[in-house]
Amino acid sequence: MDLPERARTALAERCRRTMEAGPVPAAVLLPLFLRNGTYHLLFTKRTNHLLHHGGEISFPGGALNPEEEPEQGALRETWEEVGIHPTHVEILGLLDDFYSIHHYLVTPLVGLIPGDYPYSVNPDEIERIIEAPVSHFLDPAVLRIEPRQWQGRSFMVRHYDFRGDDIWGLTAAILAQFLEIVFTDELG
Repeated sequence: MDLPERARTALAERCRRTMEAGPVPAAVLLPLFLRNGTYHLLFTKRTNHLLHHGGEISFPGGALNPEEEPEQGALRETWEEVGIHPTHVEILGLLDDFYSIHHYLVTPLVGLIPGDYPYSVNPDEIERIIEAPVSHFLDPAVLRIEPRQWQGRSFMVRHYDFRGDDIWGLTAAILAQFLEIVFTDELG
């Protein structure tokens, strides 16, 4: 079974955890694509001047508009940030909801995009695109877990290294859940 079908099946067979509304609703897309026979994930490096998460690595996405569903919002934000048209994304499924430390309720969606997509990066929000093979994140050597303090609370935070870029926090937690669901056998 190829990776998109494997992801679709694994996501459909599980009971998705949803969270109570309250914080600002948001959604992100984990864009999955095939290039040169290898599946990759697309990340963005946010520009440094953004209010939240400036300079950090993230998946395309953001806050939902009023009355907007997570799928609509994730696709709209992906279109606005990196120029991937919503009709060019095949949604494979949803991960669990996550609360962010900045009071967002984030719904992550996994979607398949064409491997040779002509991105159009919004320079006001995105510094650059990062394309990383999914297999890279299956290597335990690229993951470290460190304690972090935020508003008087301690957290253990995942950090994935990809060619010197630090993928951490909420993005790393979402990535970890995707890997745990889709690659259960490989991760032990």
